[in-house]
Amino acid sequence: MISSDALLTIPIAAPLAGLALATLFWRAPRLQQITSLAASSVFLWGAVLLLRVTKGGTILATQFGSWDAPFGISFVADNLTATMVLITAIMAVVVAIYQLTDPEEHGHPMFHPLYHGLLLGVTGAFMTGDIFNMYVWFEIMLISSFGLLVLGGSKEQLDAGVKYVMLNLVMTTIFLAAVAFLYGATGTLNMADLAHKVPMIENSGLTSVLALLFFLAFASKAALFPLFFWLPASYHTASTPVLAIFAALLTKVGVYAIVRCFTLIFPLTEGLATTIGVVAALTMITGVLGAASHFDIRKILSFHIISQIGYMLVGVAIATPLALAGSVLYIVHHIIVKANLFLIGGVIKRKTGSYQLKKIGGLHRAAPFLAILFCIPALSLAGLPPLSGYWAKYLVIKPSLDAGDWYLAATALLVGVLTLYSMLKIWNEAFWKAHPEPVSVIEKARPGNLFPQYIAIVALSAITLCIGLNPEPFVAFSVEAAGQLTNNKQYISAVLGGSYAYD
Repeated sequence: MISSDALLTIPIAAPLAGLALATLFWRAPRLQQITSLAASSVFLWGAVLLLRVTKGGTILATQFGSWDAPFGISFVADNLTATMVLITAIMAVVVAIYQLTDPEEHGHPMFHPLYHGLLLGVTGAFMTGDIFNMYVWFEIMLISSFGLLVLGGSKEQLDAGVKYVMLNLVMTTIFLAAVAFLYGATGTLNMADLAHKVPMIENSGLTSVLALLFFLAFASKAALFPLFFWLPASYHTASTPVLAIFAALLTKVGVYAIVRCFTLIFPLTEGLATTIGVVAALTMITGVLGAASHFDIRKILSFHIISQIGYMLVGVAIATPLALAGSVLYIVHHIIVKANLFLIGGVIKRKTGSYQLKKIGGLHRAAPFLAILFCIPALSLAGLPPLSGYWAKYLVIKPSLDAGDWYLAATALLVGVLTLYSMLKIWNEAFWKAHPEPVSVIEKARPGNLFPQYIAIVALSAITLCIGLNPEPFVAFSVEAAGQLTNNKQYISAVLGGSYAYD
């Protein structure tokens, strides 16, 4: 029987070990790849064990350094945390498999250390029970992601990297300042203790300002309107494995932080809920319009990351258990689907030599299996039944109608239609129309060994179909996770102890 301390340590220890070993095997690319895949597999094993224990409603907490909460460094895992850790581990394994024969990253000595550094930062941000340590994990994530973004050293990548890191540094500074003010007002940084003490702050204006500062800092990480410009300006320059892991995880850390803070620490006032709802609607609209205007696969999908983040925030704005369940399910669905679309985009590039829709075509004949695989995440992203996106959108739109927030429901439906338009554009241009040149697409491109790439894509497609065709257990789990978010007493009790939590 594995102890709770071990369960909370393995998801951090595995990517940390992967980082160290990948650095040690600096001059052995194949050994780096094997080590990276092995570390990611151990990470996945630990994440599965963690979810199995927390699935029934158990919340695990541990304090490192033999200091009791709220003074020690706390790691906490409830249903939401365990879900995010598991989905991160799945993406770690899938991308590690994909890059085995990918020429964009094959043999680059810095890829694997930075890759595991990113996984370390993301996982730490999901598991920490301390608001300052969330800042620390954000910094680890930022350093690693910047390194991965500029890995190729091209002028385009360096320009994108500067844009990416500058906004993130500014917003991280705002985050740190907000943490300092919050500590000055409450005398604590432990999130469970903050949930106990923030409502006791007598100055309601100070509480509102602090809440807005945290929302602003996290909104930039999540690429919410109007702080999203760094994402489409930088993502399209990254290689396919890097782009897939970015699309899956980076913005979701910001979303997770918003969900956690505004269900645990800060009371959601009517004004704040309205603000989040309006920002969510504008994010959906802006992102989908940006996607509709582009003809580069990477840029289309990058803008769709932005639009889909808006859906996740709808649940936070409404804040009912069903709405939050919709946010949880939508995060899981989107991570799987969006990463898969970028991986498919990478295979298209290898088969045709371009991401530009005007320069490619004929793939429904040249690569019929890839065409089928594309349809699964593309139609799921648009929300067509019976795929995972349909159920995720349903759990977001129905609470909007129940709460009388018609503008959110209408925006979500309209954005779904425009998302379908973008996916059909990719289908028509890349798959259905004839290739603009008479030479065979595959003979011209000579893509090499694509078996690992197809294994990764098939695995993610299978998960999408599993959620779509058998949604009940996933919906039930999301509802359970939402119940823990709306009733945070169990979280507080797990970290601080029952007698302290309700004093």
